[in-house]
Amino acid sequence: MNITGKTKLYGIIADPIGHVRAPMLFNALFAERGVDAVMVPFHVKPEKLKAWADGLRATENFGGIVITVPHKLEIAKLCDELGTAGRLIGAINALRRDPDGRLVGDMFDGKGFVAGMRHQGFEVTGKRVLLLGAGGAARAIAFELAAEGAERLTIQNRTPAKAEELAAAVKAAYPKVEAKAGSDDPAGHDTIVNSTSLGLKPGDALPMDVSRLTPDMLVAEIIMDPVETALLQAAKQRGCPVHYGRHMLDQQILLLADFLHVGK
Repeated sequence: MNITGKTKLYGIIADPIGHVRAPMLFNALFAERGVDAVMVPFHVKPEKLKAWADGLRATENFGGIVITVPHKLEIAKLCDELGTAGRLIGAINALRRDPDGRLVGDMFDGKGFVAGMRHQGFEVTGKRVLLLGAGGAARAIAFELAAEGAERLTIQNRTPAKAEELAAAVKAAYPKVEAKAGSDDPAGHDTIVNSTSLGLKPGDALPMDVSRLTPDMLVAEIIMDPVETALLQAAKQRGCPVHYGRHMLDQQILLLADFLHVGK
């Protein structure tokens, strides 16, 4: 990679930063597309976030950033404009600097998940979905499932109040969708989505009672490592089709590249 005075700059911001994979993925994409650009990691502490964002406005050759923990909520407040998902969720994972210096942000976790499902041949429109979890990723997925026409969305969370709040927010934004808080019983659902962290570590409890799964139910993960979570293994044993977490990232990278105007 040759960096010149014409190279466009992109970044990923996090605290800590050592675990991020976006620079490898984006720099490979830049090379594949023949784009004179580079993505680098930015380690920014929360108390320095505003000063850092102000600097973006003054950097003419800066294209934008990918955002991860812990900055998704706070950096949304510093944007001049938010996309629909970013406004509904109150958090973003991508920010673009437009030529006039305005900062435009949006959230792509939900869009990436739905795009990943469809890329693998699984539809969400008209489906009855059980969503396990009500955290940041779950919020993005819930709103996107509703936007894409899921018939029913049942949200289960270990803190019921969080599930109730998210269901109410989804219902307010998309009144045609039957959104409600509920249990982890998959009966009556077509699709089960695990958006909790249960499954990341060996020995984690299962996020639901898998004995209730039937072969007509699709079980989807957002966890990428391990590829075969205990939930997916249990679902396979019960004859269920499964959807892997890596597909969410694969499709999200393409969506982020379009949003960041890579090559444009």
